[in-house]
Amino acid sequence: MTIRVLIADDQQIVRTGLATIIDGQPNMDVVAQASDGQEAVEMARQLRPDVCLLDIRMPNLDGVSATRQLAGPDVEEPLAVVVITTFDTDDYVHGALKAGARGFLLKDAGPALLIQAIQAAHAGDALIAPSITARLLAEFSQSGPSSTPAQPIEPLTEREEEILLTVATGLTNAEIADQLHISLSTVKFHLASLMQKLGARNRVEIAIWAYETERVR
Repeated sequence: MTIRVLIADDQQIVRTGLATIIDGQPNMDVVAQASDGQEAVEMARQLRPDVCLLDIRMPNLDGVSATRQLAGPDVEEPLAVVVITTFDTDDYVHGALKAGARGFLLKDAGPALLIQAIQAAHAGDALIAPSITARLLAEFSQSGPSSTPAQPIEPLTEREEEILLTVATGLTNAEIADQLHISLSTVKFHLASLMQKLGARNRVEIAIWAYETERVR
């Protein structure tokens, strides 16, 4: 299966570089390139790519707003969005994750991590640059949640609490299975249960909830 990717960045040289890396993969294809957020939203709604790779700082409509329109809580059929930016201290990052982004990368992350992030988003996972995962979410928790964290509709089981912590530290499904000595299908089952109980739509929201409720410090 070919993963169809949309790239949005206001710098042509960046778009060209990203497209070269992605098109060089045997199972990936860049189906559109946008130079601003509004154009990205319009193209994404028309083409329905498998993954949208959005820069945070773009004219007309920034990456956070574009992410919210494509993957926000009110979107019936959300698209997979990976946010990419130059600075890991960008104030917009937390907003992008809350808006529904499935991943966050720095532009200097390198081709291998870029491909991993796209593959993870397409698979329903989330990948945040390992060098900043814990710090980024910790900063989010220290800034305080915008509102009181929602309570689960049912208490979490002991196993779900364990998996919650592994997700919050950025582990993939395979890494979680290896660490907890359980099958991959069991990991997916518990993740689905966590999402249902927490009202979360992806792994990033699960991780944020773990920090908001101070389960991870």
